[in-house]
Amino acid sequence: MGLFELFLIAAGLSMDAFAVSICKGLNMRRMNYRHAGIIALFFGVFQALMPTIGWILGKQFESYITSIDHWIAFILLGFIGINMLREALGEDEDLAEIPQEHLDLKELFMLAIATSIDALAVGITFAFLQVKIAPAVCLIGITTFIISFAGVGIGHQFGRRYEKKAEIAGGIILIFIGLKILLEHLGIL
Repeated sequence: MGLFELFLIAAGLSMDAFAVSICKGLNMRRMNYRHAGIIALFFGVFQALMPTIGWILGKQFESYITSIDHWIAFILLGFIGINMLREALGEDEDLAEIPQEHLDLKELFMLAIATSIDALAVGITFAFLQVKIAPAVCLIGITTFIISFAGVGIGHQFGRRYEKKAEIAGGIILIFIGLKILLEHLGIL
């Protein structure tokens, strides 16, 4: 898996965090860069931690399922992508209605876990595809940090206009990467 593909996965995974960051930015009466940095740090760290955990779990079972690993990657990435599309196109959960000027770290912790669960499955996929985990999770964490920081600013400036589009793009990217992995292993690409 190349750097460009890893970047696309990182961008796709960060879309949930981006959407939540936009909502957090909506709650700011004035842009608070310290809060934006803390929000981005939470999301970036968890987006890097979860694939690491998934990779460790995947390595434990690698010898049992290497003959079907490309199907697992396709199914996991496709499932994550479809869920992202379903959430983006479904009913709104309006996280931005409660005005807040302070950061609730317990809430932020829960949001970081919730937005990074899909990264756990991607980590399992990385184990099967022999991806070097350290550079991959660093790229995912840094990408998520940057996108989340930008999301807070965008939310502060532009409101909810881009939230659904970002989730849709993330879902589509993950589905196409899963399809590409499957087609490469089947010898079609």
